[in-house]
Amino acid sequence: MGKRIVVALGGNALGNNLTEQMAAVKVTSEAIADLIESGCDVIISHGNGPQVGMIQLAMDELHESDSQCYPRIPLSVCVAMSQSYIGYDLQNALREELAGRGIQKPVCTVITQVKVDPEDPSFAKPSKPIGRFMTEAEARALVAEKGAAVIEDAGRGWRRVVASPQPVEIVEIETIRALQSAGQVVIACGGGGIPVTQQGLHLAGAKAVIDKDFCSELLAEQVNADLLLILTAVEKVAIRFGKPDQKDLEAVTTEELQQYAAAGEFAPGSMLPKVEAALRFTRSKPGRKAIITRLEKAIDAVNGRTGTVIGA
Repeated sequence: MGKRIVVALGGNALGNNLTEQMAAVKVTSEAIADLIESGCDVIISHGNGPQVGMIQLAMDELHESDSQCYPRIPLSVCVAMSQSYIGYDLQNALREELAGRGIQKPVCTVITQVKVDPEDPSFAKPSKPIGRFMTEAEARALVAEKGAAVIEDAGRGWRRVVASPQPVEIVEIETIRALQSAGQVVIACGGGGIPVTQQGLHLAGAKAVIDKDFCSELLAEQVNADLLLILTAVEKVAIRFGKPDQKDLEAVTTEELQQYAAAGEFAPGSMLPKVEAALRFTRSKPGRKAIITRLEKAIDAVNGRTGTVIGA
């Protein structure tokens, strides 16, 4: 096939805690190794919604137990922590899977900073769900106790939300390109990247979590990928989702998908960012395509047997 692919892994590919993650990355690595074994040039990005929320909660509780010894940890540092430990598990699982197939290919994780605009309107309107799902009662208690912003997340429960500014620039992009050119499998822009703002020569961490689908799209553009492969919990994007007349989408043009998005067919914070990222990428250069499908169907989707193909 020989395609250059940015693979954007959703939360289902990583689990909700460390124990689940250790098991999940083995399955994830099998799917990615299938792509590499078939001749694809793969760059990997991933989400961190459950993980970064878990880390921040733990850091906040530590601070509250002894504020003199343990200062409050900024959200940007929690994003960096999640990048590191997810990358650690994922690169080792993928290296092991490739070696088991007789493929000697280095795998590395780049701790990636991503610039955002400090005037991005999202800072005034938090929208990115992080952390575990809660009942409505738990969510209201969190609001009352800590003043956190919460939302009901696509019918799955309540979650805390934080600012989610648009990615403007991937700081380590030249490092990513150099490693990719050297034949390495690169894991980058984990959790949407560590959000930073430019302050003179200094990059200051921002209190935000960038949507990994938008950051994956920017990464795909900047490494000149042929395909953005967004792996999520469903095999195909659907309109009228969950209704008796639900319809799965297979090959769809950017114009058709835009019309469905404008009609409100896709849930914010769930499928909508994936659809918007796919539209951005396919419009960025002639010939580029995006596919949205399940992790386990990755190789079948790339071979045209399943998934929703955008830009067909």
